[in-house]
Amino acid sequence: MTDDKRKLFGTDGVRGIANVDPITSEIALKLGRALAYVFKNAPGRHHRILIGKDTRLSGYMLETAMASGICSMGADVLLVGPLPTPAIAFLTRSMRADAGVVISASHNPFQDNGIKFFSREGFKLDDPIERQIEDLVFDAGAIGHLRPTAEEIGKAARIDDAIGRYLIFLKACLPRHLVLDGLKVVIDCANGAAYKVGPEVLEELGADVIALSVDPDGKNINLDCGALHTDRLCQVVKRERADVGIALDGDADRAILCDASGNIYDGDDVMAMMGRKMAREGKLAANTVVATVMSNFGLQRSLARAGVRLVRTEVGDPAVAREMRTHSYNLGGEQSGHVIFMDHSTTGDGLITSLLMLGHMVESGKSLADLRVMERMPQVLENVRVSERIPFNQMPEVMSLIQSVEARLGDAGRLLVRYSGTEMLARVMIEGEDVSEINALAHDVCAAISKRVGAQP
Repeated sequence: MTDDKRKLFGTDGVRGIANVDPITSEIALKLGRALAYVFKNAPGRHHRILIGKDTRLSGYMLETAMASGICSMGADVLLVGPLPTPAIAFLTRSMRADAGVVISASHNPFQDNGIKFFSREGFKLDDPIERQIEDLVFDAGAIGHLRPTAEEIGKAARIDDAIGRYLIFLKACLPRHLVLDGLKVVIDCANGAAYKVGPEVLEELGADVIALSVDPDGKNINLDCGALHTDRLCQVVKRERADVGIALDGDADRAILCDASGNIYDGDDVMAMMGRKMAREGKLAANTVVATVMSNFGLQRSLARAGVRLVRTEVGDPAVAREMRTHSYNLGGEQSGHVIFMDHSTTGDGLITSLLMLGHMVESGKSLADLRVMERMPQVLENVRVSERIPFNQMPEVMSLIQSVEARLGDAGRLLVRYSGTEMLARVMIEGEDVSEINALAHDVCAAISKRVGAQP
């Protein structure tokens, strides 16, 4: 296996600058062929793979190449056009497709793009299947000779009612009696995949909607808008005296909210509010919420006060989803706003998150600010450039200091020390009640790491 093969799949599919290796038409075609080959193993019927995308200019190029590769292996393609990533997961399941493809780089700028896959059950592919696809992409002889001919070649068809199908699915996440009449909602769609379906679902449920960033031109996705740039959203919410604001990212798998005063609520806030609500109603599986190691300690405290357990995973929504599936948990997510309500969807869905939060407001008769149940704990995050990644437990002086800091924080704080998976950095994160204290502790830990494995500037 070459080094290139190791770099094809990251933590969430393949991603990079569009038209630069590996996000090229050539690689997309090979990925399409490999994907079709892997998922043609199920006997008994002609196979179908669904492709969706966001609004990036390069989506046309990659969509065409992927479709060509899939058809060349004898599978059919279902094209749904620009739709949120979670919509592709839903449609793959509901249309009984063998797999789903999303062409999107999520919250990245327009010049980037990515390709990620869903199984027929609507979950992101497991690592062994990704490795199998990766092997086929880089092994020209493995499937290069397989060329279906005549009627065995696949065909592509566009699904014109894909948005309508997804709208029905979204609305079904709320009880039939629950409507959003009387709520004034500002939604920022990031000029991305939800630019149509986001405002439509809110309007169909009765909300008074002000839609922002719904004019994609292929180059303005995530540009000073959406979940990573919420200033404009907050300003409009306050100016228009709206009840709530919703900011989605480019592929709408995450949502950040703001209240009538322009205060921001991220994924940790949502998990705290919805975790406690679901626990009260007896709907929280195993009375447990799943989050990553980066979620704020305030989330853990808030849930604990309600008798709810927090389980932490490594960074990344695939890790959260794996933990949830393994133990049948039904609520989990990330601080970034990527929240998985497994009773409704197999992956994070910014619109489901928004609808369930709006439903909570309507049912309780309270504002978003009145529903807040989490007090965020001060956090310090520092990076140390390193020359090598020696395990921390193999550096006694560093481990001794880490254990000392953990003992000092006790139950009133948290220390996380880890290496970056993409850069030669050690990341030190400390949470605690005293800002000056945690700053000093972070400085000490960073100094110890730098002394042992620090890189020269």
